[in-house]
Amino acid sequence: MSELIRFGVSIENDLLEKFDHLIQERNYFNRSEAIRDLIRSELVREQWQDSEAEAVGTITIIYDHEVGDLPHLLTHIQHDFHQQIISTMHVHLDNNHCLEVLALKGQTKIIRKIANKLISLKGVKHGKLVMTTSGKDV
Repeated sequence: MSELIRFGVSIENDLLEKFDHLIQERNYFNRSEAIRDLIRSELVREQWQDSEAEAVGTITIIYDHEVGDLPHLLTHIQHDFHQQIISTMHVHLDNNHCLEVLALKGQTKIIRKIANKLISLKGVKHGKLVMTTSGKDV
C-alpha cells in the first residue's frame, strides 16, 4: 500500500448531505473510504475502455435448458474460450431454468465478445457482464 495523502475538497452543502446519507446507507465507515471506492470504480471503468487491456469479469446468465440446442451451444462457446474462462458455476433453479456464472480473465474486447455471444443466444432470459479488475492497478 502506498503512502496516504490528505487533500481538501470543496463541495456544496446539500450535495455533501446527500453523499453522507448515501454512504451511511452503504455502511461506509467514513467519507475517505467511500471516495476511494468511487475513484477505484472510475479507474476500472476507464480500464474497460481500452479494448486491449487485461481485466477480469463475470458473466451471469439465466436460461431455459429446454430451448432448442441451447445447453450444447453454451458448452461449445465456453470451450471455444477456455483460455479466458477460468471458472464456472451451474445451478439448477427449477425443472427448466438454470443459473450459470462464469469468471473470466483476458483482454476486455474478448470478455465482451464472450458475453455478447452467450447473452444473445435464444433461450437466455437474462444475462449480465460485470466488469472488474484484478486489483493490480487500483
